[in-house]
Amino acid sequence: MTDELAARIRAICLALPEATERLSHGSPGFFCGKQFALLWEHGHHDHDFPHLWCAAPPGAQQAMVVEQPDRYFVPPYVGHRGWLGVRLDGTVDWMQIEDLCEDAYRCVAPRRLIALLDR
Repeated sequence: MTDELAARIRAICLALPEATERLSHGSPGFFCGKQFALLWEHGHHDHDFPHLWCAAPPGAQQAMVVEQPDRYFVPPYVGHRGWLGVRLDGTVDWMQIEDLCEDAYRCVAPRRLIALLDR
């Protein structure tokens, strides 16, 4: 399952303009100059399930964690910056993951790349 999971996240993130992948803290990280997402395939710290951390627009983290606390959480280290943690175990809504990754990209990408995305 983790190979398939990583392949799906990779396909979503690398489809964004000029997005790149490199290891970040030993896990696949996705960048567009700045990091916008990080995949923890085997869990991390107290979260021993596969999950994704992603940048989020202001207010999104709080709203989503309150709305669906069984799916979303405040990740350690980057949660104070508004990043969102999303569980990738159980039934995953892949369209929602695509939206979250695009939102994360838009949070950190330079205007030039956002213009490419909007074309």
